[in-house]
Amino acid sequence: MSAKSDGAEPTARTLPTGARAERKREAIVTAARTLFLRDGFGVGMDAIAAEAGVSKVTVYNHFGSKEALFTAVIAGALDEPLGASSSVAALDGLTRADDLREAFLSAARAWVDAVRTDQDMNALRQLVAREIHRFPSLGKAWEHHGPESHHPAVAGALRELAEQGRLAVPDTEAAVIQLYSLLVFPHLVFGSYGTDISDDLTERLIVAGVDMFLGYYAV
Repeated sequence: MSAKSDGAEPTARTLPTGARAERKREAIVTAARTLFLRDGFGVGMDAIAAEAGVSKVTVYNHFGSKEALFTAVIAGALDEPLGASSSVAALDGLTRADDLREAFLSAARAWVDAVRTDQDMNALRQLVAREIHRFPSLGKAWEHHGPESHHPAVAGALRELAEQGRLAVPDTEAAVIQLYSLLVFPHLVFGSYGTDISDDLTERLIVAGVDMFLGYYAV
């Protein structure tokens, strides 16, 4: 079965730009997310275009393929917990904090809490697990998005702290993965098996994770 059963990608694709194009892109991603969650990856691009109120050509102009669109949906969902007001405030506070450890703990608690309570993200992750064997190109598309593009807010905060001389981060890409692994991966892995990590253990993991991260990267 081919992932391009909805029709071939246009041969000449110019990525749309500008405020109007960005609104259309957001509408397409929102529509795709809704339909992927409801109907799975088999939903047609025609249906996604209709849900977004645009033409199928417009969808392909923005994303090129269903795999690319699906990857954009997943990437947005992964970074979404960082868009919560509590997470934004906590991340912004990292670069201005007098006590870096306490600021990291505050940011980590806000991030992990958002991840634990984001049911859509959990459902999308399960969808990826179900579909990846049928559409291996999803994995290849995912590889083209580095950790920094998945989590620009985290990468930006680490980079600014390094510029301030408060962290020594020679490899931001690796640091983002390590921080994500210490704080979020436990919940993603256990959650995929239907197991919840208790509040008490979550707090212990956060404190230990932050201390391990700063123990390596703090100046």
